[in-house]
Amino acid sequence: MKLFLSIVLATILSYLLLMMGPLVGGIIALGIVLGCLFRGLYLLNEISKRLSIVAPKTDKVKEAYANYLKEKGIKNQDEDI
Repeated sequence: MKLFLSIVLATILSYLLLMMGPLVGGIIALGIVLGCLFRGLYLLNEISKRLSIVAPKTDKVKEAYANYLKEKGIKNQDEDI
């Protein structure tokens, strides 16, 4: 239902933009498209930031080195920091 409503509203908006003329309608349409793209990029950036806080990436090299030192019984100097 929301998709159908979005299609109908986009059709009405495009019809109104065509009635305004090519210059004014083109400028408004470009502003709408670029605004949606920038908003999408902003939201993707926010999602990326929140996911990196929730599930930080583990460094596989440091993890393997820590496991190696643990197996050998050597104290890791990075843990003191």
